[in-house]
Amino acid sequence: MTQFKNKNVLITGGGGVLGGLFAKHAIERGAHKVVLWDVDEKGLENKQKELPAVLIKKVDLSEKKEIKNAASELLKELGSVDIIFNNAGIVAGKPFEECSQDEIEKIIQVNVLAVMHVTRAFLPEMVKNKCGHIINISSAASLIANPRMSVYAGSKWAVTGWSESLRIELENMKKGVRVTTVQPGYIDTGMFEGVSAPLLTPILKPEKIALKIIRAVEKNKVTIRSPFMVKLTPFLKGVLPQRTFDFVAGKIFGVYSTMDSFTGRK
Repeated sequence: MTQFKNKNVLITGGGGVLGGLFAKHAIERGAHKVVLWDVDEKGLENKQKELPAVLIKKVDLSEKKEIKNAASELLKELGSVDIIFNNAGIVAGKPFEECSQDEIEKIIQVNVLAVMHVTRAFLPEMVKNKCGHIINISSAASLIANPRMSVYAGSKWAVTGWSESLRIELENMKKGVRVTTVQPGYIDTGMFEGVSAPLLTPILKPEKIALKIIRAVEKNKVTIRSPFMVKLTPFLKGVLPQRTFDFVAGKIFGVYSTMDSFTGRK
């Protein structure tokens, strides 16, 4: 089982709601150091007021040089990072034709490349120490197509594929480094403000899903899907013809119209 006690924990997107909850649980479980990275300096400062024990650093995860420099500084300070929550993410809720080149690149840089670069920066020490846990916050959008979030969905499909491949790779190496892939539905953090919940798939409360993720990490679970209907998605996609699945997902459950009322974080 993964223990947080006396471990160094890094959380990207640490200035946000979910990042702050991960930090809170890690501290409660006796983590040695909890480090929050985020481009939102004000958000980081607010989290440090709530949790004075955390260390904060402004890092633009779309810039690989900033990741490299921040990681180098952190390794010099702490020696190693034992647990990583790759939690940062951004979204553009609009039809693909309306997405600018800059928006597309930014989403891929933050949601995909940063997850890989952050992990790569600390993985050698984890392998050397034969201890570590990498938690990649993907999305239910990595299991199902959804209009008005094509770039975001594409980025999360990439994260899930990479995360699962990395897990198997590390398991084969038998180095004691764990990987957990998280695929939640919409979470009430403000990131997806205005979306409508699909039938039988409620919008998740941050406190509940954060605790569920923490407990799953402690049990070394490889995949976390929530709520329940998200767990059924791979099965339904596997047994139903694509057009039938589109009808069920789009017309019956209303998945394909959930982003129609999207406004995003204010």
